[in-house]
Amino acid sequence: MNKEEWLKNGYVTEPVDKTLDLKAEIDRLRKEKNAVILGHYYQSGEIQDIADFVGDSLALAQWAAKTDADIIVMCGVHFMGETAKVLCPEKKVLVPDFNAGCSLADSCPADKFAQFVKEHPDHTVISYVNTTAAVKAVTDVVVTSTNAKQIVDSFAKEEKIIFGPDRNLGNYINSITNRNMLLWDGACHVHEQFSVEKILELKAQYPDADVLVHPECKGTVAKLADKVASTAGLLKHAINSSKLNFIVATESGILHEMRKQCPEKNFIPVPPEDGTCSCNECNYMRLNTLEKLYNTLKYEWPEVTVDAEVAKEAVKPIQRMLEISEKLGL
Repeated sequence: MNKEEWLKNGYVTEPVDKTLDLKAEIDRLRKEKNAVILGHYYQSGEIQDIADFVGDSLALAQWAAKTDADIIVMCGVHFMGETAKVLCPEKKVLVPDFNAGCSLADSCPADKFAQFVKEHPDHTVISYVNTTAAVKAVTDVVVTSTNAKQIVDSFAKEEKIIFGPDRNLGNYINSITNRNMLLWDGACHVHEQFSVEKILELKAQYPDADVLVHPECKGTVAKLADKVASTAGLLKHAINSSKLNFIVATESGILHEMRKQCPEKNFIPVPPEDGTCSCNECNYMRLNTLEKLYNTLKYEWPEVTVDAEVAKEAVKPIQRMLEISEKLGL
């Protein structure tokens, strides 16, 4: 092992024996080490299939909070690992590749956001889960795309609210709650790439299709939707709908579960605006691979750490979100 090389690269670079049955070895290691593998819907299909639980950000946080495993392996992006560590400080939290960041979280530097909050002392701060622990530490309550509307609605209409960092989600919540929240100017590089033109082209080919849109997309795209919802909400709609064709404007990893749940239905991914590929993938999410998952279980690294003082403050808005979500039955 060359730990210095690992540290430089952000993941275990130890070569994996090509003859290994990786799925069997991963299964053996997680049982041997009492580890749980959590996977986001935006992971590759092979990681989703081997995970103990697959879900959106809210579901992953809920599972992390209640697991009795000694090790949590978060197959997603770094902020998800941080959230799990903040909720479970006594557990070892691993991510297969430290380079799996988030453009939305990066669009909201903690120091600048803290200054923004300081400049508006009379505002309640609501932050999207796609943020660093340091941003959550200056937040009153965290939300996900699954529960954002309901949590915003839990505050009085006259409440002054800062919503960050996703301007598209914030604008969408403003539009359906008739509010005027003060928005941080951030966005997800994947969802920003969806365009009206590409959706209209697909709609011309599939005129009977439902258009499914994630609320991190631009407002002009959301207006074309038959359903705007989180990944879990879009999946639920597809399962319950009598339609056979669906045009899907979110990260294409969700199509894996949609096709598993509804093999008789047709799911068409919306390509990015530049049209260089047939679907829109998050390059950060796809950094996680079976080989890296195997190595991270084998060597128990990279391990997520969060500064104790930051974690002490960051856990409060996350717990508040979980409490409100439980109360609302989400």
